[in-house]
Amino acid sequence: METPDTLQQAIVWFSDFEHCRQFMMELRWPDGVVKCPRCASDKVFWIAKERVWKCYGKHDHAKFSLKTGTTFEDSPIPLEKWLPATWLIISCKNGISSYEVHRALGVTQKSAWFMLHRIRLAMQSGTFEKLDGHVEVDETFIGAKARNMHGEVKARRLQGRRGGTQGKAIVAAVLERGGKVRAKVVDRRKKKDLQAFVRANVELKAALYSDALKSYDGLSEDYAHQVIDHAIAYVDGNVHTNGCENFWSLLKRGIHGTYVSVEPYHLFRYIDEQAFRFNERKLTDADRFAIVMRQIVGKRLTWNELIGKVETPESSMRPA
Repeated sequence: METPDTLQQAIVWFSDFEHCRQFMMELRWPDGVVKCPRCASDKVFWIAKERVWKCYGKHDHAKFSLKTGTTFEDSPIPLEKWLPATWLIISCKNGISSYEVHRALGVTQKSAWFMLHRIRLAMQSGTFEKLDGHVEVDETFIGAKARNMHGEVKARRLQGRRGGTQGKAIVAAVLERGGKVRAKVVDRRKKKDLQAFVRANVELKAALYSDALKSYDGLSEDYAHQVIDHAIAYVDGNVHTNGCENFWSLLKRGIHGTYVSVEPYHLFRYIDEQAFRFNERKLTDADRFAIVMRQIVGKRLTWNELIGKVETPESSMRPA
């Protein structure tokens, strides 16, 4: 089936529901046989007026749609808006705000915010494969900038035990040079936390590069670990963490420039979004769109899970 290559083509192409239907059918049932997502029966009948199928299997909820069993499930927003929204978030280098989606697609800002978080869930690429070769490890603080704080708040935070980092979230990352990055929010910059993260994501004996933070001491027992002391230099031949610094720059540009304010509770979702774009940076927008769409099946994020009223299982599904 013909598919779009640019945002303009995507908006025009997916404005036709029949194109959306054919695209989703090929995505979900590549063999051409539509099956009920609840019982896997192929005894189904398409009801064009309602845009649903009816399954003749003996179970509750006989009707199902193209969204059933995906991150789009139970959404009243049509596929004609879901698919362009997905294209937008994977193609914008610094992300796209809910207000931009609200204006571009004609949905409420609240709905756009919910849509973007559900798409970010589909962008999560869980894997047990570890990074190898030359790998950098680094950590950073993400939070409000001191220059934007009220005078009293700024003074109080700068006088705390952690100085300018007080109240900020800590994010750690490992990056395979020329390859992919893994990043996550960690509770502390202690040895136990950071070294557990490294060992969970990097193959033993890999060449590992870090800064002079004491929490990385001891990694030389399992890795070819070399350290660059940023008080002296930022690069010493092959020893540096500039790849991680590049990722931090992209992540913070998106958070501070596009999203402006991100709640710590949701920070991991924005990290997953930027990590996906970074890891698939060599692909075209169409290829990235295809990857995300293949990952929408079997993932679900409800409104109550998103706002923290019930515990969401997605955090436990993500690799360490």
